[in-house]
Amino acid sequence: MTTNEPSQLEALISRAREQGVLNDEQLPFLLTPARPNGYGILLVHGFTASPREMEPLARLLTQLGFTTMGVRLPGHGTSPEDLAIRHHDEWQQAVEEGYLLLQQHTQKIFGLGLSTGALLIIALAARQPLAGMILLSPFLRMKHRLAPAAGLLRFIKKYQSRPVAPEEAATYYDRRPLHGVHQLNRLCRKVRRLARQITIPALLVNGTGDKTVRVDSSLKLFHLLRSQHKIFHLYGPEVGHALTAPENPRRLELYSLIQHFLNLWAPAKGDSNIPSET
Repeated sequence: MTTNEPSQLEALISRAREQGVLNDEQLPFLLTPARPNGYGILLVHGFTASPREMEPLARLLTQLGFTTMGVRLPGHGTSPEDLAIRHHDEWQQAVEEGYLLLQQHTQKIFGLGLSTGALLIIALAARQPLAGMILLSPFLRMKHRLAPAAGLLRFIKKYQSRPVAPEEAATYYDRRPLHGVHQLNRLCRKVRRLARQITIPALLVNGTGDKTVRVDSSLKLFHLLRSQHKIFHLYGPEVGHALTAPENPRRLELYSLIQHFLNLWAPAKGDSNIPSET
């Protein structure tokens, strides 16, 4: 497995540094396997996180033969103040750029997003062809009772503080800009409209221990998708929001679930066991 830095990736990395990214672990990345299987996976992290959130999973998938691209969303890996001036259309543009870069390596691309990253994968699927999508902790509504009012509250209070363990401080912000929460609300409304256009295979995964988003809104999203082949997998109260985090006690099971889904839609060469779309 190697880390490639072709010119387009170098441009993304250069821009990230210009925007204030200091830690290499928070830069976008592209990983190519020693024996490519012909498929790529675009990974998108969540709100207030960074590419580091998705990199362990990306490395596992690369070992399985997938070329993987980790996107950095503007305002992430820098500071809460930077995130407080960003808009959801900038995040969508970053995902689109990552897709086009990955497309140079393979035309068969899966989208894999966590939380906000899951919403952005759905928005991407409405614009670009994807072989399938894996949505971790997707949602259409956040759990905090005041979240729907973030558009007004952002003028009164700029940030919501939250505890972040010292070992996670390099990955997550300890303050959420309410302007960013307002952007999430706008993105949710857009995804709600777009979901009815999506017909590709989809795997949605949530945990009932999620304290950030409403799991029932993910189930509603599941029903909005027009995909003939779609799976909704729900873990119990021991599983929270950050499904790829080491603290998830079912993380290895999650990885197996993802691998099983990919095996269905990205079979090894010579394996014609792919489900029919008709």
